[in-house]
Amino acid sequence: MLGIPVRGMVVAGVVVVAGLMYVTDDGERSKLEELAARKCEVTVVADILNVRSGPADTQPIVATMRRDAVAKAERRVENGFRLLADGRWVKDEFVLPTSDSDCA
Repeated sequence: MLGIPVRGMVVAGVVVVAGLMYVTDDGERSKLEELAARKCEVTVVADILNVRSGPADTQPIVATMRRDAVAKAERRVENGFRLLADGRWVKDEFVLPTSDSDCA
């Protein structure tokens, strides 16, 4: 077959595929690390902030937070409410992202 040993072609193909898998996996890993590093935390700017079970003023209050409290949050904002990491909701206008957060 054109003077190229089949065994050599198989070995070369395996090496190329393994190299591509390594490069691709490394790229995916760095993207995951980047996403993990982008945390979202918010600080309460109201004196007392109602925490609700859903994203509406009509949803039951399940807790309150005091001024300067910090909570882990999601980037999701719905109906003017930000989703906290524990599945509860707060009015987005009464929280600000911490200086090292990426809540966009």
